[in-house]
Amino acid sequence: MKPEELRSRFGGVVAFLVTSFKKDLSLDVEGLRKNLQHTARFPFCAVVAGGGTGELYSLDVAELRKVVEEAVAIFGGKVPVIAGAGGSLPIAQAMARAAAEAGADGILALPPYYPSPSDDGIVEYYKAIGAATPLGLLVYGRDWFNPGPELVARLASSIPTLVAWKDGQGDLRRYQMIRQRVGDRLYWIGGAGDDLVPGYYAMGIRTYTSSIATVAPALSLALDKAGAAGDAATLNKLMNDYVIPLYAFRARKKGYEVTAMKVAMDAVGLVGGYVRPPLTPVTAQEAEEIKALIGRWTQFLS
Repeated sequence: MKPEELRSRFGGVVAFLVTSFKKDLSLDVEGLRKNLQHTARFPFCAVVAGGGTGELYSLDVAELRKVVEEAVAIFGGKVPVIAGAGGSLPIAQAMARAAAEAGADGILALPPYYPSPSDDGIVEYYKAIGAATPLGLLVYGRDWFNPGPELVARLASSIPTLVAWKDGQGDLRRYQMIRQRVGDRLYWIGGAGDDLVPGYYAMGIRTYTSSIATVAPALSLALDKAGAAGDAATLNKLMNDYVIPLYAFRARKKGYEVTAMKVAMDAVGLVGGYVRPPLTPVTAQEAEEIKALIGRWTQFLS
């Protein structure tokens, strides 16, 4: 898929897939396939394999290739498959090339391993990842990487294959300034979480990335529908009844944004599985709390 075609496919919900691990922390390929088959029943505009929710930084290159291959086997030709890449530059480039060879349609570049380098270094890092494949590139601003408008504009002018920006900060004031500076050179994606759909959609964004999609695809699609229609009453009810309680739990400990989703998946009969260190499991009591939360999602769990 050429970069411009990938960009044209955005609009709606991008599902962020988990990477299932067995108790011994090896890849659970059968579990991954079960999850992919479930997700494929719903009309997402794209899926991300091996992203942040997919524990990219815990994967080696061969594991990422396998995860992408499984996603492409189920979604290929129907829904774009975007693969994560990040870490040191050689590893990020190797991940991007492996994903392209496995049939991915785009690359989502996470922040580099070194925190807060110079702007020149940031530009060279992402340029090199973009040059590793002919695929469309998305940059993911998250964690320590919180660039301002001028740096994003430099990246947009320096990387021909850069098609979209995924915000992972949730700083809507800064995101508005970035969009105003760069304009329609990039496609803008709300990527900090399902809980920010009201804010993103109020500012005109019409694509967001969802981890809830791994548990209750119908809920993530309902959030998009209400947000795009400007149906504040429905959107606020969905947020208050379902989304905010889950995100309040996820905020308890760093890493629970992944762990909680895996526990929720297990609770609904999918295969979340285990997390790799440095992420940590929830306690037995917390697992029961998550199950109780998800137990109230019945209408969205078909």
